[in-house]
Amino acid sequence: MLCLKIFFSSNLRSVFKHFFFAILFFTSTVHAQNFDDWFVEGNYYTGSIIPHSQQISHLITAKPEGFFLSFNRKTVGDKPWESFYNFPDYGFTLHYQNNHNPELGNLYGAFAHLNFYFFNRNLQFRVAQGIAYATNPYDRETNFRNLAYGTKFMPSTYLALNFNKQNLWNGLGFQAGLVFLHHSNATLKSPNISTNTLGLQIGLNYSFNHQEPNRRFSSQVDNFDTRIKYVISFKTGVNEGHVIGMGQKPFYHINAYAEKRLNRTGSLQLGAELFLSETLKEIIPLLANSFPESNISLNTDYKRIGVFTGYEMYINKLSIEGQMGVYVYDQYKVNGSLYQRLGLKYNVTERIFGSMSLKTHSAKAEALEFGVGFKL
Repeated sequence: MLCLKIFFSSNLRSVFKHFFFAILFFTSTVHAQNFDDWFVEGNYYTGSIIPHSQQISHLITAKPEGFFLSFNRKTVGDKPWESFYNFPDYGFTLHYQNNHNPELGNLYGAFAHLNFYFFNRNLQFRVAQGIAYATNPYDRETNFRNLAYGTKFMPSTYLALNFNKQNLWNGLGFQAGLVFLHHSNATLKSPNISTNTLGLQIGLNYSFNHQEPNRRFSSQVDNFDTRIKYVISFKTGVNEGHVIGMGQKPFYHINAYAEKRLNRTGSLQLGAELFLSETLKEIIPLLANSFPESNISLNTDYKRIGVFTGYEMYINKLSIEGQMGVYVYDQYKVNGSLYQRLGLKYNVTERIFGSMSLKTHSAKAEALEFGVGFKL
């Protein structure tokens, strides 16, 4: 019944046709290149936008629905990390979501993703990060009610948990499960209340090679250094304060930490960092002079210092990083004493890496950070 509902919407039919032609193009390309380890998935979903803030309650007027079109490449154990993580898939996803609200607009997205498998490969967990495009973001004159999205382009994340069966008949299979999508511009510009969509999805998959690849453990030796290492990194970007119209200002985050490799999976971190934000530097005198009820003094220091602990999970040269910190020096104090960070790192060499991360205060994003680092 969920699949039939696709054809009851003219907008979804149009998008479905574009996705269908994309599948045909990709199928012919894959067969031409003989990429036997690839498979493609198409999913339809419907669900609800979670009312996490009263400021977007007026925008939740109907149930959103949409499509995922995903291209996946299977791993077969050529590298040690593949067998260690039970032969995951990696690939990319194209996305469309109809919010059924003209003020909120619709969403298009492109993601890179990883699929992890459990319970004899019947349960698939997907984590995806990418970029989304909002068709009708906030505009002071024409769309002042859309407080969810302050920009047309924004980072986006989605998670999916599916019962997945592949190659049931001539390469065809199916999947069904839960999906969660987060759309937020990470305070690149205000407003940025964001939306979280929780839905049920169902779809079909097609494996270009009808024979399951030869799953094997690699014979390569997987060595890693367990000595404590010291890391210095610099992160920067732009953001805007919660007062709409202030404009984007740069920030600079400098941190240093010790890293202890525990095993093949990851390492523990312990360190400290300095936060310098031009947005805070400008908003403090604005609040002090114009909003006396905020109890912000004109002499409030905009600089902050934090200490944090974290965990880094390694997947080949890519790693996923999560950190929890506390401010030990913060005269501003508006955001509370705790902060969090979730990010991706790419190890260019054994000593040099690049990173992209999101710094938040619970569900409130502060900054999308782009950084470089060096391991001593």
